[in-house]
Amino acid sequence: MKEFELEIVTPAKVCYTGKVQTVTVPGTAGEFQVLLNHAPLLSTFEIGIIKVSENPDAPNLTFATSGGTIDVIQNKVLILASSAEKPEDIDVARAENSAERARARLRESAKEIDLIRAEASLQRALNRLKVSKGF
Repeated sequence: MKEFELEIVTPAKVCYTGKVQTVTVPGTAGEFQVLLNHAPLLSTFEIGIIKVSENPDAPNLTFATSGGTIDVIQNKVLILASSAEKPEDIDVARAENSAERARARLRESAKEIDLIRAEASLQRALNRLKVSKGF
């Protein structure tokens, strides 16, 4: 089997460690996939879904992420994510509340509202909901 080492780490915990065949991340310039013997790479990634394939006969593992960095070198991949949650770990009610709060902030036109922050909050919440439902 063509496997490499993958570790997904957040400030709070190690979310995943193991041998995988592929990992796909939501890169800043678009989604990209890492396979065995990938060229060395250091990149950022955005809000989206990290997809991990341990073997072709099993379903992909997915993680909702809010961005971070990925380091690929000599068949070892380290993902340092701001957050990474498996579908079963997502608090759906909390994500729905967060999305609604962000929508409400975006509807307000007051100058003191940080629109960029509100939009990012909405995107994170919607991403979490998407992953929780199996997208």
